[in-house]
Amino acid sequence: MKRRYMVIGFILITLIGVGYLAWQMYLGEQSLAVAMHDTPGMVESAWLMPPDDDNPSPYYKVTYLNGDEDVLTPQDYANQLLRKDDSRSFTFKLLNISTPYGIAWVVLGLLGQVLFTGRMVVQWLVSEKEQQSIVPPAFWWMSLIGASMLITYFIWRKDIVGFLGQGTGWLIYLRNLWMIYHPKPPKGA
Repeated sequence: MKRRYMVIGFILITLIGVGYLAWQMYLGEQSLAVAMHDTPGMVESAWLMPPDDDNPSPYYKVTYLNGDEDVLTPQDYANQLLRKDDSRSFTFKLLNISTPYGIAWVVLGLLGQVLFTGRMVVQWLVSEKEQQSIVPPAFWWMSLIGASMLITYFIWRKDIVGFLGQGTGWLIYLRNLWMIYHPKPPKGA
């Protein structure tokens, strides 16, 4: 009974987290997209503004940490971002990130992948021990947790292929765990 509540709690927390990230990506897209690209210590905020009387086309209103403000065309802002990309450290270029927070996201994705890959090692070791093919509950737990971490990472990366790839298996892992912990009596019994 206690395990059931833990599973339900884990699922709810995961769904709330995924929902929040999706909301941030799609409803708060302007601020999130800019926050992913600014360099710490320089830009405080940047907002994409609609055309107005002074600017006949969309523009970026950029506020720097020292309090200065700037109005940039989309092309000027893109050029500014590209110059920042050239000054990124090797680690930032390797991980394809632009802020220190990106490192935490990449670590989350890597841990999810380690769990997801490790499930096969667990299944192989258990099968070797029993001398027959066995899929232990740990396989399904590692699949579910690893896929949840990867789904969250792919939402952050805005990678629909990775999201769909992990999301389709997620329900299967959940269903297998349900069948393990809530077995039906054999037919005819």
